[in-house]
Amino acid sequence: MAVLLHRWGVFAVRRCRTVLTVWLLVVAAIAALGVAFAGSFDSRSDIPGSAAQSALERMDHHFGSSDRQSAEIVFEAPEGSSFDDPGNAAALKRTLSAAATVPGVASVSDPMRGRTVTPDARTAVAQVEFSVSKDEDVPAGDLDALKDTAAGSRAARVEVLFGGDAYKESSPPVGPMEGVGVLVALAVLAITFGSMLSAGMPLLTALIAVVASMTGLMGLSSVLSVSDKAPTLAIMLGLAVGIDYALFIVSRHRSELAQGRGVKDATARATATAGSAVAFAGLTVIIALAGLTVAGVPVLTSMGLSAAAAVAVAVVMSLGLLPALLALAGERLRPKPGSRAEARMRDAADPMGKPSMGARWVAGAVRRPWRVVITVTLALAALALPATRLQLALSDDGSEPASTAVRQTYDKIGEAFGPGANGPLMVLVTNAPSGTLKTTGQEVAQDLAGVQGIARVSPVDYSGDGAAARVQVIPDTGPRDPATAELVTALRDRVALLAARNGGEIAVTGQTAVSIEVSDKLSGALLPFALVVVGLSLLLLTAAFRSIAIPVKATVGFLLSVGVSFGTIVAVFQWGWLAGPLGVPSTGPIASFVPIIVMAVLFGLAMDYEVFLVSAVREEYVRTRRPHASVIGGARHAGRVVTAAALIMVAVFASFLFSHDPAIMPIALALAVGVLVDAFAVRMTLVPAVLSLLGHGAWWLPRFLDKVLPDLDVEGARLDETDAWGVDSTETETETETVPVTYLHAPK
Repeated sequence: MAVLLHRWGVFAVRRCRTVLTVWLLVVAAIAALGVAFAGSFDSRSDIPGSAAQSALERMDHHFGSSDRQSAEIVFEAPEGSSFDDPGNAAALKRTLSAAATVPGVASVSDPMRGRTVTPDARTAVAQVEFSVSKDEDVPAGDLDALKDTAAGSRAARVEVLFGGDAYKESSPPVGPMEGVGVLVALAVLAITFGSMLSAGMPLLTALIAVVASMTGLMGLSSVLSVSDKAPTLAIMLGLAVGIDYALFIVSRHRSELAQGRGVKDATARATATAGSAVAFAGLTVIIALAGLTVAGVPVLTSMGLSAAAAVAVAVVMSLGLLPALLALAGERLRPKPGSRAEARMRDAADPMGKPSMGARWVAGAVRRPWRVVITVTLALAALALPATRLQLALSDDGSEPASTAVRQTYDKIGEAFGPGANGPLMVLVTNAPSGTLKTTGQEVAQDLAGVQGIARVSPVDYSGDGAAARVQVIPDTGPRDPATAELVTALRDRVALLAARNGGEIAVTGQTAVSIEVSDKLSGALLPFALVVVGLSLLLLTAAFRSIAIPVKATVGFLLSVGVSFGTIVAVFQWGWLAGPLGVPSTGPIASFVPIIVMAVLFGLAMDYEVFLVSAVREEYVRTRRPHASVIGGARHAGRVVTAAALIMVAVFASFLFSHDPAIMPIALALAVGVLVDAFAVRMTLVPAVLSLLGHGAWWLPRFLDKVLPDLDVEGARLDETDAWGVDSTETETETETVPVTYLHAPK
């Protein structure tokens, strides 16, 4: 890998202007095509072919369904009165009549006829259907005009709330607050490099990569189903890894310049060495995200593949575009003699130089390894304990911020009709033997009326074609309550017995049942996916570092980091700790896709830090054969860059907390905490202590595995082979100011 990247680096240096022009034209073409053919993102979260979804489609076939946008109007009579009072009833009818005349409104239901009135007749709910499809937004003017129709009811002291899907506030994938993360990243880069030009390059390539990936997603959404949550996740990951990957290459390039190499030689070597680690690290992230497809849930597949594509674009930009930019910058990136940056790099290369704070921290961990291993492991295990109480469910309108119209309507309906009214279940009867549909429907309604956990059962509704019957069931609990999921399971068992006795098909369906089915599918996929990720971690790291102990240690550290991140989101989003200061809109079960996405992303990022830190340690070990000294020496070379990379990722992820998107906030917090813990507690503390305890054994690999596994050459050990340079020796000497740097082969 290093040899191929070195050859590319040489080519990119020689043809830097051509390479830059080609890449910019490619990005411009992708952006233009993506904007020109942009489609709409998909908000559905079902599983095609699942039991509840199939039953829902059958119900829609028999009873009909609307593919148009809808809204809800909730009326509440003044205290001590009801809509049985003529004055209140007249005010309600005036508002409904006015609503029917609003431009864009196709129909308005009558709560009295639709039986959507509470038993005390104090609260009523009307359904409004618009003429636009569900894939489109209702014009803001039509929504405002609908709200204006409540003036007469409010004058009669009737409270009126407007909500439903039409009033959901759509927000862009990024906003002004996410820009704070970018500014923090720029500040960290400037402090790390001591140069604004050096700091700007990782940011520039990352932003170009995000533009390419986002416009590409926009174009693909016109031909493929892309989840509406995918763009935010893709931007978050693409920006974070794009900055970090370019940071490692720029840092290595400046290190080569500080050693006296010429610009062209330094660029090629940085592309080969740091670029190999970037390619390996990026590949692990891409594989982990693409592995989300095994769950068989379309929304998760869409999010995983979109994020994987964003990471792939970030890797390609770091390896393809950045070398040309480094060559064009020329000598301006070389640390100036006597500057702080030059002193830091000189100290990092000199074992007798002043150690960085990271190197001193690692030296302390190596000095008392047993104490560090026990303390850190117990502390992380304690922080992970809340994860044992993790509850999962799909988010709904109750997850929205309390200030939104959608949430206020949701809460008002729950207060008036019971929490289950926001998530009704439907029991569908089809294919009943001839002449038995009515009796079967009545038997189903009577049987369900006495089931514990059901608040009420509606009268049987028969389809116009006479081929189906349905019964609406209102649970005692809300759609995200674990008790509702238990009720759905109990109802499925109960109706299966009724179907066996009466014949035909009886199924539990409705949007709530579909959501519970998706949540169960995601929960069931978590453990198998974890096993796949652990196995992948062991295999990739064994091939990269020719060691058994390194992969095992890295995997245990990764599991500790994941445990802490899960524990954090349980404490914040389920238990409400710090929910107020963090702006959490509501507490309750975590969105079902959050844990598996966090596990996939953290796996890749944990492997990033493992590769960048341990590869530096391995280089030192190959050179000195002194295990303890190599750990500290590796920290000298990589500690500062790993620290900067972690701080950048934490800043980027934390900035997405300000989106207040109930689906994205847990992911952002889990990744910010996970990266913080993994980089500092695990990679910079626990890993050095474990390597110190293992000594030479850390690098042991059985002979048969050494022969079978491919040698990925992450450290660039083969660059000392003259036929791998891609240029002849005379040309190298004339074009570069060489200071010999020997890359030794790793011991077999």
